[in-house]
Amino acid sequence: MKKLLFLTVFTLAAAVTYAGGYRVSLQGQRALGMGHTGVAVVNSAELGFFNPSGLVYLENKLNISAGVSAVFSDVVWQNDEFGQMARTDSAVGTPFYLYASYKVADWLALGLSAYTPYGSSVAWEDDWAGSHLVNNIELQAIYVQALASIKLSKYLSVGGGPIYVNGSVNFNRNLNRTLTDIEGNRSNVTVDASGVAAWGWSASAMFTPTEKLRVGFNYRSEIIIEAEDGGATFSNIPNSPLTPFTNTKFDASLPLPAELTVGLSYQFLDKWLFAFDYNQTLWSVYESLDLDFENPSIPDSENARNYQSSSVYRFGLQFDATDRFTLRGGYYFDESPVQAGYFAPETPRNDSNNFTGGLSFNVNDRFAIDAAVLYSRFDEIDASYDFYFENGQAAPFEGTYKNSAITLGLGVTYKL
Repeated sequence: MKKLLFLTVFTLAAAVTYAGGYRVSLQGQRALGMGHTGVAVVNSAELGFFNPSGLVYLENKLNISAGVSAVFSDVVWQNDEFGQMARTDSAVGTPFYLYASYKVADWLALGLSAYTPYGSSVAWEDDWAGSHLVNNIELQAIYVQALASIKLSKYLSVGGGPIYVNGSVNFNRNLNRTLTDIEGNRSNVTVDASGVAAWGWSASAMFTPTEKLRVGFNYRSEIIIEAEDGGATFSNIPNSPLTPFTNTKFDASLPLPAELTVGLSYQFLDKWLFAFDYNQTLWSVYESLDLDFENPSIPDSENARNYQSSSVYRFGLQFDATDRFTLRGGYYFDESPVQAGYFAPETPRNDSNNFTGGLSFNVNDRFAIDAAVLYSRFDEIDASYDFYFENGQAAPFEGTYKNSAITLGLGVTYKL
């Protein structure tokens, strides 16, 4: 029973890490339309996320960008050997962003950003074959960052600032594959943690050797989430001394890895802009998960995850069609950090190909409407999770995962 409780909270912690580990690339509609490139593109306050050092190059004193996206995802799992299949019924995700900058002087701009780079909602069908690993999960992490952008010379600027993170998670799973109460209801646990906060920082630079070419660099630090006094509530527990489950609390340290982006943009044929970004997330820092239980009868433990650092390759084009309309298109390839044997259904993702498009409509000289669309196609994969145990025996969970997602985004840009 102690091992069952340990596994329950272990899965919770993995889910919390999923809130940080699943990278949601929806931090600006203009950037998203161009394959989510932006580290070397100067066209709006979206630089507050992609490269704060570029804010000082914006022509207007005040620049504001805000937007929200609707994410429609679909995941199908099947095991042909046992004739099993299940599908997610997840709520629509709505990540948002808000960026603002003000040019104090020709050499200095200050800004403030709020955005949601991590967060998801996954809900599997009732009593599906993997319910002992996850039934549903809802999680979110909100980043708030103060920014400064300084022009060191005609060709070089630097920028960055501190980052405050606040997150929450709600997660439910069955205790094992068979346990029920006297009425046949599956025994399960719901875990909840909110108000989890931490601090980090970012640093960036932009080099502009010619009027047409820009080179950008942006680094966001590793952030350690200290989840303290998270709560676990047990339901449908049979009345037996063999199942002594009681509500309890736990602490855990969860790393959000550092992230590095470099790239360039090039203006050509007057109305065309090409952009390329290379992004690497340093997931190799996530080697294990340490859990500290409040109940002294439950031993503390370390759990290997062994993620590997992953890369994203982004390409984008922008075309100034008219004074009113700007058109965009792009593509990016996103690698998964999950290694073989660690593929858990609360993080149902693999390598993906992502196709984007978008446009801006200039209502007037100050106000524009931005829109973008993203189609994400994940590689079909036969995968397993090999670290679930019952009665001292390994019980791997395996099958074939097919998943895709469509995202529609809408934003506004204001300058004065």
